[in-house]
Amino acid sequence: MTDAPSTPAAGPAGPQVQLQTLLTAGEALVAHALEHRVYALLHRRHVAAATTARFIWMKRPLLGGYQPTDIRWQDLKEAKITVGMFTASLVLTFDASLADTVVQDGGERTLRCSSLTIAAAQALYRECQAQELAWREKRRVRSMEEMRAQAGGVQIATGVYPQGAGGEEPPRLTGSAPAAGGPDDPVERLSRARAMLAQGLITEPEYEAIKARVVGGL
Repeated sequence: MTDAPSTPAAGPAGPQVQLQTLLTAGEALVAHALEHRVYALLHRRHVAAATTARFIWMKRPLLGGYQPTDIRWQDLKEAKITVGMFTASLVLTFDASLADTVVQDGGERTLRCSSLTIAAAQALYRECQAQELAWREKRRVRSMEEMRAQAGGVQIATGVYPQGAGGEEPPRLTGSAPAAGGPDDPVERLSRARAMLAQGLITEPEYEAIKARVVGGL
């Protein structure tokens, strides 16, 4: 663990003990950073922590207890670090909707964790960066899956639509014509695909494959 204090923490329970009480079954503490002691004059030292499931910022009032704020890794949008002469600060931008689907994302918020010891803050930042990159790819895949479901089961993960064993074209979707302006409207489907392409959620070949599928079904 990072930033272990050289002397016992003040109060009935130290920060590591308090952090452990917040962990759920199967969740483990990865790293933590304490507020620099010089900057904790009116409260016990605040602590920032990274677990296998989330980021935790714990405020610790002078008279005891604690006030935790946590961010799920899947909600993390961006992490930044500022390093000064004596301390470092972490700024985390996250999605406040707590949605588990991409289409519901929105409403960004910011959490600032200031006056942290430098080495420990840098370790936390590295973990945030690793989680951000991992979940960015997961969101991209999830967006593709949602787009595929909205487009009527189109396969886009490979970026191409392979022909069958005999060289024939894959079967096309059949059914009544979709209502104009509805979720299955070809214009609406192409608009969603263009938006995903602009956001970098799908590649150009994947977009062209979706377009070909939509146009071919007209």
